[in-house]
Amino acid sequence: MAALLLLAACSSNKPAENPGASSSAPSSASTPSSAPETLTPVNATAVVAGLTSAGFTCGTDEAYAACTSEGAVVSILLGDHPRPPVVSVNAAGPVDTASAAIAKVLPKALEVAHISQPGDIVTWYGAQKGKPSAEMTAGDWLVSYAAETDTEEPGVHLTITDKLCKTACQAE
Repeated sequence: MAALLLLAACSSNKPAENPGASSSAPSSASTPSSAPETLTPVNATAVVAGLTSAGFTCGTDEAYAACTSEGAVVSILLGDHPRPPVVSVNAAGPVDTASAAIAKVLPKALEVAHISQPGDIVTWYGAQKGKPSAEMTAGDWLVSYAAETDTEEPGVHLTITDKLCKTACQAE
């Protein structure tokens, strides 16, 4: 469902009625935008509430809230930051299976967390197939991808870190 909503948003060429308002529609799904979107920051509590209302099952795991759906876990670093310094999406299993699980939930996770350039991130993520690791920047966010194949617990990890965060930006 989220993928259909993202696809519908991407195919619309209608300009935003209020360009300063929060929006989850990317400016382009296939090419990086020249100017990153500015989204209203939402704190970790609001992200967890949004994912819960989107059908994720959420709980806490030490310093993170962990919200599960479609075989993927979205982890949100808790704290009193204006926006979560770390949002990661992880899935265990063979890389193809884990990648598919993340692809199902990634658009909704990016939308709910108000992470800029969601279409660019989704497109970039889809192009990482077969790579062991990669990084990109999307606005004020650093996006890191890693696929683990030669471990006891194979899987795929996508971590999105707020480059503007200055204190308590990682779990201790």
